Amino acid sequence: MNGLLIGRFQPFHLGHLEALRFALSKVDKLWVGLGSSNKPIEKINPFSTDERKEMIMKSIDNSMKEKISIYYIPDMDNHMKWIEKIDTIVPKFDIIFSNDELTKHLYSKRDVQVMTIPFFKRDELSGTNIRDLIISDQKWKHLVPEGTRNFLEKSNTKDRLKIL
Repeated sequence: MNGLLIGRFQPFHLGHLEALRFALSKVDKLWVGLGSSNKPIEKINPFSTDERKEMIMKSIDNSMKEKISIYYIPDMDNHMKWIEKIDTIVPKFDIIFSNDELTKHLYSKRDVQVMTIPFFKRDELSGTNIRDLIISDQKWKHLVPEGTRNFLEKSNTKDRLKIL
């Protein structure tokens, strides 16, 4: 059985890692969709799709890498066209993992099981919170996997976020 998990991963954090683990416990193969792939670099989307893919791949172990494929999912103005576009990008899947109400609603009308992902430390594990902590020189490194932490430090993320 194949599954799909879509997220922006701005940046990839420990909550995302737990979501991947949860999804992988339910499926044989997991398609990971990098959402908003067509959006320009901006304050709420400070990392390109290639950078987000790098963060994920450097943050997961080899056993996860063997079961995951990453796809770029653009935003669209029309929700039905969005899920039709997803069909052209990712291989067939039987289950979609999402906590987004609109995504749940759209896929509930199709022959795809929709499964909610248990939140993990949601109050502190959000991309917005982590970006805010980086900008304000507060502790953030414990909220992301080592691979993401190394990427963020190497790419001078604090300066990038301040400019945006």
